[in-house]
Amino acid sequence: MTLVAYIRVSSIGQSLEVQRDKMLEAGVAPEHIYEEKRSGVDTNRPALKEALKFVRRGDTFVVTKIDRLARSASDLLSIVKELQSKGVAFRVLDQSFDTATPAGRAMMQMLAVFAEFETAIRSERQMDGIAKAKADGKQLGRKPKATPDVEARIRELRSQGLMIREIMHKVGLSKASVYRALANNSAASQS
Repeated sequence: MTLVAYIRVSSIGQSLEVQRDKMLEAGVAPEHIYEEKRSGVDTNRPALKEALKFVRRGDTFVVTKIDRLARSASDLLSIVKELQSKGVAFRVLDQSFDTATPAGRAMMQMLAVFAEFETAIRSERQMDGIAKAKADGKQLGRKPKATPDVEARIRELRSQGLMIREIMHKVGLSKASVYRALANNSAASQS
């Protein structure tokens, strides 16, 4: 059984020393401490990926605090599920949390419930925001590349007998956008 630690601070100016000392005190060998200076919001954390790849069945993955590892309850659960699938226990030093114990597993299950709740609330807020924006007459989504002027140019080029590929090249749009512009013209002329 190996203790594998992950330590992180958000910025270059912060020090990893306090976390490193706690890991050494907890019995983690220096060569099994994976560290980096990156924001927790950053999804590309090479040291974390390396640590998760390194751990093996029977190992314990250790962090000083939950917020050093995950940016949300759902992110934490995802990481812990990955560890569990490998047969790796998870331990948080400052919050006395260890999935190798029944209390730690119960805490993990409660976190799962909170993560699900957090996701549902976020989704509900998003849907409310979309409904309000629509009610206020705001157009949602990306602005179309084929403006009315570009659509007119596409129709003109097509009426001159140009092939779709040639039109794509001249207006700088994809095949789908060109066809959509031509279809919009057909739908508008049938109304």
